[in-house]
Amino acid sequence: MRALLQRGRLFIGVVHAPALPGAPGFSGDFEAGLAHARADAAALVEGGCDALVVENFGDTPFFADSVPPETIAALTRVVTTVNAVRGALPVGVNVLRNDVRAGLGICAATGASFVRANVHTGVMATDQGLIEGRAAETLRARAALCPEVAILADVHVKHAVALAGESIADAAENAARRGRADALIVSGRATGSRPASADLIAVRERVPGTPLLIGSGLDADNAAELLALCDGAVVGTWLKERGDVTRRVDPRRVAELRTLFDRAE
Repeated sequence: MRALLQRGRLFIGVVHAPALPGAPGFSGDFEAGLAHARADAAALVEGGCDALVVENFGDTPFFADSVPPETIAALTRVVTTVNAVRGALPVGVNVLRNDVRAGLGICAATGASFVRANVHTGVMATDQGLIEGRAAETLRARAALCPEVAILADVHVKHAVALAGESIADAAENAARRGRADALIVSGRATGSRPASADLIAVRERVPGTPLLIGSGLDADNAAELLALCDGAVVGTWLKERGDVTRRVDPRRVAELRTLFDRAE
């Protein structure tokens, strides 16, 4: 995955897992949830993504940091299910809201090759309360469990406010240099909202040697503009039918965005 990050214009598609066992929204039919994840992953592969990331997106409200054992066990099964259809594509894990340690454990067990850390360094005020970055714990756990796994770290993550009031450029520098993140992610204010171009420019100028990805809000209308400012994007909402995050992945939308990624090379 680290080599792929250096290639540029990386297209990461999101597999939004339905509510898992133990979550308030769980349907009671875990096999149906696995089938849902498998179908979405297959559509992302068919449409031309470069990598996939699996999230326990349906588990609202999220725990701030550590998730319970049943969530880790269920998400491991989801990743295993996605592995069956991913072909040669890398698969990553994002254990929401910020259980990066669990994500590393899942990587070690399934062969997944990257984690997304919503808060890697610093402190963010979120709807789950205060979330503190655990870069020291994360880097040491990775060294012990799965040294080749890449860490993709959000900077001023969505659905949150930086408690210390630091600039996004300062936060990016801390995450990349002191936190040793392999790549940085800049998002908009919420799921499906695009980042400000000024934020992307500020991060790029401060840490030009670190791969920079967009974490939300990329779509067919803004792809040309935004992809010129970064090295790729994590895309979920727009790839769904009608751009509705609650619906299934539409392979035609994936293919359309794939074409725009290729034009940006």
